[in-house]
Amino acid sequence: MGDLLHTLSTENVVGSTSIDQELDLESLADDLDGASFEPDQFPGVITRTTDPKAASLIFRSGKIVCTGASSVEDLTTAVGLTFDKLRRLGLDVPEEPDVTVQNIVTSGDLGTSLNLNAIAIGFGLEAVEYEPEQFPGLVYRADELDVVVLLFGSGKLVITGGTQASDAEDAITAVHARLDDLGLLE
Repeated sequence: MGDLLHTLSTENVVGSTSIDQELDLESLADDLDGASFEPDQFPGVITRTTDPKAASLIFRSGKIVCTGASSVEDLTTAVGLTFDKLRRLGLDVPEEPDVTVQNIVTSGDLGTSLNLNAIAIGFGLEAVEYEPEQFPGLVYRADELDVVVLLFGSGKLVITGGTQASDAEDAITAVHARLDDLGLLE
């Protein structure tokens, strides 16, 4: 089972915070180096950090959503760097950002190919969405898990909706155990 946990890799961490003030996005985009603002495409200013690599989406309300980080620590660092940029423009920004993790996307590998048709039946149609003509993966929403698990025929999986690393560990362990109980692991 420990080998299973070693296959887990954090792909994206999304978090949010706020600077609790209305912003003029047009002037913010002009003043913020490397920022982009295309209001007809997206209602926020986009600014990026390179180390760690992440994008911060800044909205008129002062809410900031940061995406693309590869760990919670990187997320916090990226938001801190964005706060520094805003502070340098003279905005009154809290010293330490209060970041709420909204979603952690993790990939993993069960190490064996999967029969998704059999899994859809075994896991129960009320907990599964599986339409191979629409999407090649099986979407599994178990009541006992706080996440959504996408299973693929290759044995690879994607776990989304978690807010801490242990959510993905719990999910891959539970899915493996359920597949094993149903005799669906080759």
